[in-house]
Amino acid sequence: GKDLYLGNKKKKLNGKETEREKLEKNLKDIFKKIYGELKDAQTRYEGDTDNYYKLREDWWTANRETVWKAITCDEKNKLRDASYFRATCIDRNERGQSQAQKQCRCNGDQPNADKPNTDPPTYFDYVPQYLRW
Repeated sequence: GKDLYLGNKKKKLNGKETEREKLEKNLKDIFKKIYGELKDAQTRYEGDTDNYYKLREDWWTANRETVWKAITCDEKNKLRDASYFRATCIDRNERGQSQAQKQCRCNGDQPNADKPNTDPPTYFDYVPQYLRW
């Protein structure tokens, strides 16, 4: 089936590879370059040079906040209706959850002035890294 992030498993782009296979190949190339630039940390990733899953997981841990802000702090608000933002804020009448607005933050939180536990998670943020990439 179609995975909006990883691409269609069945659809061939050029008659040879799927969108997902092309993405995976590109990610391997990117993380191979990152691995090549590591000096002191290469021993940490020894044996992880096929898919670089451990390096990918560490990269995501180090960069998830920046990635989240890039997605939600879009000044042109291009992603405001993105379906992976789920209802996480209590509405003003406290009748239930509502979808966060205003850079996808709850209770007046602003970028770079983060209040604890107010940034709503996305569905893909809690999927293990090896399943995301």
